[in-house]
Amino acid sequence: MEVKKRMIIFNTITVITPFIVAALTAFIFVLVSSKVFNTNINYDNFRKLAATRYELLNTIKDLSRSNPEHLEDVEFQKYLYGKLSNIDGEILIVKNNTVIFGTKDINKIDIEKSLDTVKDETLKNVVKINNDSYMVEAASLTFKDESTGNVILLAPVGKEPNIFGRFILVVLGIFFISFIGTNLFMSYLFSKRIVSPIGQLKKATAEISKGDLNSQIMEIGDNEIKELCADFEKMRVQLKDSIRMKMKYDDNRKMLISSISHDLKTPITSIKGYVEGILDGVANTPEKKDRYLKTIYSKAEQIDIMIDDLLLYSKLDLNQIPFNYEKTDIVEYFSYCIHESGPELEKSNIHIQLHNALQNSKYVMIDRERMRRVIVNIIDNSRKYMDKAEGQIDILLRETNLSIIVEIKDNGVGIHKDDANKIFNRFYRADLARSGTTGSGLGLAIAKQIVEGHKGKIWAVGHGSEGTSIILSLAKVKDL
Repeated sequence: MEVKKRMIIFNTITVITPFIVAALTAFIFVLVSSKVFNTNINYDNFRKLAATRYELLNTIKDLSRSNPEHLEDVEFQKYLYGKLSNIDGEILIVKNNTVIFGTKDINKIDIEKSLDTVKDETLKNVVKINNDSYMVEAASLTFKDESTGNVILLAPVGKEPNIFGRFILVVLGIFFISFIGTNLFMSYLFSKRIVSPIGQLKKATAEISKGDLNSQIMEIGDNEIKELCADFEKMRVQLKDSIRMKMKYDDNRKMLISSISHDLKTPITSIKGYVEGILDGVANTPEKKDRYLKTIYSKAEQIDIMIDDLLLYSKLDLNQIPFNYEKTDIVEYFSYCIHESGPELEKSNIHIQLHNALQNSKYVMIDRERMRRVIVNIIDNSRKYMDKAEGQIDILLRETNLSIIVEIKDNGVGIHKDDANKIFNRFYRADLARSGTTGSGLGLAIAKQIVEGHKGKIWAVGHGSEGTSIILSLAKVKDL
């Protein structure tokens, strides 16, 4: 539920509930009063009491507007008494604590009681005189001789006014109590729906600030709160992933620096040795000097290749190189690769051949330039570790329902089955024979990065002394 909708519902309940409770209280009060106290609380009685109160107040108003000279006039006094006759009212005019006109004989104590009742401004204004109940109103007077006094108006009522007063007090009291109680209860419920998830968020952010990103944030509360919790959870996960990736990149960087430093040391040491030989006069003939310089150039070129491979691997590892995918005929593509690599391999007495077993689809989406780097690195790796007089590299194309499988198999030195997939690690060489081979040690690691960037897979299979197979799996696409 949305917070806005819940607030509307809670506010509606807060307003309606007190009225319902007050109405039920009124109903129960009327029922109990009529059954237990034998009182008749109905509309007619309410109307009668209201009319009596109105008549008394109206008479008081006339007195306040009248001329002080008329207060002691008998005719005016009779007029006032006649005005109250329709409610059976009584009138007393008191001057200097002496009754100068009265339609009812009451003592001074009852007069004081009546005046005190009016001064108390109670809701019912009812006074008891000689066991009879009267509704009372009074006002202060100033006579023509500047003396002061009071006028007291009395109207006989039954015992209902007491019940009516209690009724009104009880209903109003219950109304306000239920209003406050409902408001507190609904506020508690409403705040609980908000405070609880916010408290969880506060706790989670405190843990995050301490570096603990493992505390999962549950999606609880109303829709807006759930969305807020979900956003915080996404932020936590992304922050955790970013820190994990940063740690991974930092470890990779340290390993790269350590490994490349180790691999660069050998050619740099050779270059220093040959340069010292030239400076010390060891290369004392033009032929020897020329051979030293060619060796220095070869080592410098090796360093340049290692640095290029390192930069390429770093960019691939950080996903900084975009791929330009094109729909490619895989048979034509490998035919071109073989045509381009064949002459160079023949110099090393290695024969390369393509075997096509594709029957249905032969198209894949690849970045031709980047995939060419993969093929060149694999073929170059096979050439480096070829230990046979007659080398052979076979490229086999076959398919599954969803993929085209490319297997590049050589008859070289081979690798142990336990080391088959370690060759894709950076700077990894399986044995001492391989560790002496020149190169950056990143060729197959770069190949793996490029293939996985194509959403493909690459793995190795060792055939013992009979060679090694590097296998690629690429998703096929439909023919046009």
